[in-house]
Amino acid sequence: MTQRKPEGYLNGRPLSPESLMMSYGYKPALSEGAAKIPIFQTSTFVFKSAEDGKAFFELAYGLRAPDAGEEMGLIYSRLNNPDLEILEDRLTLWDEAEAAAVFASGMAAISTTLLTFLRPGDVLLHSEPVYGGTDYLFKQVLPQFGIRVIGFRAGAPPAEAEAQLRRLGLADRLALMFIETPANPTNALVDIAAYAALAESLSGTRRIVTAVDNTFLGPLWQQPLKSGADLVLYSATKYIGGHSDVIAGVCLGNRSLLDRVKIMRTIFGTMAGPHTGWLLLRSLETLKLRMTAQMKNARHVAEFLNAHPKVARVHYLGNLCDGDPQYDVYQRQCIAPGGMISFEVAGGEAEAFRFLNALKLIHLAVSLGGTESLAEHPATMTHADVDPEERLELGITPAMVRLSIGVEHPDDLIADLEQALAAV
Repeated sequence: MTQRKPEGYLNGRPLSPESLMMSYGYKPALSEGAAKIPIFQTSTFVFKSAEDGKAFFELAYGLRAPDAGEEMGLIYSRLNNPDLEILEDRLTLWDEAEAAAVFASGMAAISTTLLTFLRPGDVLLHSEPVYGGTDYLFKQVLPQFGIRVIGFRAGAPPAEAEAQLRRLGLADRLALMFIETPANPTNALVDIAAYAALAESLSGTRRIVTAVDNTFLGPLWQQPLKSGADLVLYSATKYIGGHSDVIAGVCLGNRSLLDRVKIMRTIFGTMAGPHTGWLLLRSLETLKLRMTAQMKNARHVAEFLNAHPKVARVHYLGNLCDGDPQYDVYQRQCIAPGGMISFEVAGGEAEAFRFLNALKLIHLAVSLGGTESLAEHPATMTHADVDPEERLELGITPAMVRLSIGVEHPDDLIADLEQALAAV
């Protein structure tokens, strides 16, 4: 690494992540005094000596452990690149992770991570529902590699999932637990700490890894590592990128696990490029501003939807209250309700489509977490490949609409929703 991290302290006081996003991991003097990080648009890097090249490759492929204070230098942009290294340093700050790895997409992050820790004959235990692409990977792709996949409903107690594993005689084959919370698109929560404890209790000679997809709440409003997860995953396309102009993914966790993930990333070639890294570095500087505005806007929108006669049900974390079985989980592991809302119009698919087609300010598009507000129909779009009966069991109904709230004025968003609901 050529750009070293400055200390994250000022007069002995630790700096906040939003302040460190402007400088952490970068020294302008190493880049001709450029105030902002340049794009290192190069495929390969020149070694100072053959001995350096040998040492770097030994570390890159895990052929030996690094000596005290030794770090791998720059080799080739499929392995490392200054934009990606600085980005990974900064990404660790919000989640307080030891290390991070950036990928070409969220699905690249998930698939590379899973194939790092899963082998033929292993069992993957996962929450449901999950993003449609993840669901396809679990149920259509992983079984082709001899990996058994078992799902449990978001909100189900760990004892229920454990009983299912034991009933099937698979408890001793569990290798990885994958949790998506809040669930896409229902906003259902999974108790991270409780399932991490289950993973630990079932671990024998081989450690069961707990991985959490935290895309829906992002690093501001939930930090799964603090609840006992081993790894946290993001589609960085969403809130981290935040401008709907980049595709990327992230995996964070302790250094020993991330070293294994990075070796697999190198061989699979799933690393993001330097321009993607530069775009994400730009976006991190405004992450707290954007996510705070989106969270506040979502509260206004949810309040409007809660009271509308043509809205049958609203799925929003801010609606949870004392007495709800998920309220305690929300209080323990979430900091704020975020900017995602799903709701069901009165009726079915036809009424949902009338609503979506009538929107004027809010864009009819998939994805989420961008500065612009988006609306989509999960049952026929993001989750179209999920089994129809399973969709209904998981609460993904034909009447459901998913909203990603942006940074527009909340009164304008509500006015658009109001005129669109008039068409239902």
